[in-house]
Amino acid sequence: MSHIGLGMTYDEPPPGSPRPQRRRSGAIAVLVALLALAAIGVGAFLGLRSLGITGTQDFEGEGSGSVVVVVEPGDTLTAIGSTLAGAGVVASTDSFVSAAAAEPRAVSIAPGSYEMREGMSGEAAVVRMLDPASRVVKRVAVPEGWRFERTIAAAAEGTGLSPESLEESLSRAGSLGLPTYAEGNPEGFLFPATYEFQPDVTADEVIESMLSRFDQAAGDVDLEGGAEARGLTPLQVVTIASLLQGESAPEDYDKVARVIYNRLDAGMPLQFDSTVNYALGTSDIQLSRDQLDTDSPYNTYKVKGLPPGPINSPGEAALQAALSPAKGSWLYFVATDPANGVTEFATSYDDFLQLKRKFQANAG
Repeated sequence: MSHIGLGMTYDEPPPGSPRPQRRRSGAIAVLVALLALAAIGVGAFLGLRSLGITGTQDFEGEGSGSVVVVVEPGDTLTAIGSTLAGAGVVASTDSFVSAAAAEPRAVSIAPGSYEMREGMSGEAAVVRMLDPASRVVKRVAVPEGWRFERTIAAAAEGTGLSPESLEESLSRAGSLGLPTYAEGNPEGFLFPATYEFQPDVTADEVIESMLSRFDQAAGDVDLEGGAEARGLTPLQVVTIASLLQGESAPEDYDKVARVIYNRLDAGMPLQFDSTVNYALGTSDIQLSRDQLDTDSPYNTYKVKGLPPGPINSPGEAALQAALSPAKGSWLYFVATDPANGVTEFATSYDDFLQLKRKFQANAG
């Protein structure tokens, strides 16, 4: 028996035999099918790209319209991307995350509300979120030296809250961060600064933010420790700072603080017009005899010592000067040229009278 062909399958041709032609036709058919699938894939890719969507779905351009999105505290870039995608701002979370990964500043995107556009590329969305102009905030600017009534009015205007709601919150300031040493009086503790609030801010949050900002400043100057070192209460230091704020320019704070301490040590009344103005609810430069006779614990012409509390909201520089007065023996100071911010100091009453005449001449 011949052994040729043993070990082969029944349909394998003998070695050297020509292969059937149908095998070549099958390979060609497979190749044609693969080419057809590739053509379909290219067409699909081009179609998606025309819509602004590629492997990582992404829109093209700056988008249009307006949509407000909110970044919550603690949101990661992925969470922000998800929020944007859900609002139709970007095509996908990945498009935003990829663009953010290429922009080191993206990690500084802060919590808050942002005005965005629909159909933005991931890169455009990142750029817009880094633009301060896109933030949807309510701003309240409180300058140094404002009384709390004026601060409340500005807060109401800036936030759209009613003055009554802010005053109601202010009446509960003790539960919102007012220091116990303030003895329930918020005057002087609504810290002067520029605040940014979310569109849905509440009255309590406004008051709490201002009190918290005071607490920060008090910590920065070591208010309580400094007051103890001078033998004063923190409230007395804030009161002195408010007098500096109301009576002088920043460059003279430390010298006016020394006048205050010298007069207190000498048992002299402070005789500050600013405290009488506070008692009267006015802001006059020159007070009449009748005004100076006002019966009030804030009238430092009639009552020796410090007034009962602050007369405005002092800034950090005034707080620091109240704790660190200049060295000197001055007992008097006069704004001899108010128009140009010139204040002069004197030790004797005769010198004070000369400064007063200079003021009168400059005031006309």
